[in-house]
Amino acid sequence: MSKQAATDVSCCPSLAERHLPTEAAAALSPAFKALGDPVRLQLMSMIASAEGGEICVCDLTPAFDLTGPTISHHLRTLRAAGLVDAERRGTWVYYRARPTMLRQLAALLTVPEGR
Repeated sequence: MSKQAATDVSCCPSLAERHLPTEAAAALSPAFKALGDPVRLQLMSMIASAEGGEICVCDLTPAFDLTGPTISHHLRTLRAAGLVDAERRGTWVYYRARPTMLRQLAALLTVPEGR
């Protein structure tokens, strides 16, 4: 599956509707794996819910009892999984959720009414 297909909401029906093809599972599993860590899940929540659609790493780091390099590692993992984009502005990096990827993951986990 191409990187584009992995972020295309129409690429994969809900798990409850049809068997997930091997190629789609391989493309999407890094995002689920990244979200399997509690710190990364919290970071993702903070980024996705940030006012204005983005948040500075300077606002993320103080929320955790972890070192800056550890937070940076978790943020790199989220980026590598295609869940967030980052932009450097001066000395700070600002993070934004990739809504298309989040919609893809949500669509995959959606269970139709009546099931």
